[in-house]
Order: sequence, then structure tokens, then C-alpha cells
Amino acid sequence: MKIIVSVVGILLIIFGITTLAYQRFTYTKQENVAQIGTLKITADSEKTVHFPPILGGASIVVGLLLIVVGRMNK
Repeated sequence: MKIIVSVVGILLIIFGITTLAYQRFTYTKQENVAQIGTLKITADSEKTVHFPPILGGASIVVGLLLIVVGRMNK
């Protein structure tokens, strides 16, 4: 149980640092615009996902707490 809590804590810390470093990411999505028989018309649209800095900070704090609890719990 201690190992699982510590691993989750480390993953949360990595996620928090990554979220603080890159506060958004962009990806491209293909959407069907029209379809006439076998002819398909698609358009690429860029989508952006924003992460607030408080999410990164909270992830780091919770990750540190999980590591401390995992080491104290015997």
C-alpha cells in the first residue's frame, strides 16, 4: 500500500510540474464538413486545452502529502 501511495504521489508531482511548465496544449482534430456519395470533405481545426496554474500547484502539494503519508504509514 505504501508503494502505491508513493507512486501516485510521484505521478502527481510530475503532472504538476508539467502543468506549470506547459499551461496549455494544442491538438488538431479532423471534422467532416460534407459527404456526397463517396466524396468526403474534411476540415482540420485546432483545439486548445488550458490548465490553470492552481491545478499544477495543487497537484504538487497533494503529491508531496501522499509521499509523506506513504512513508509515515507502517
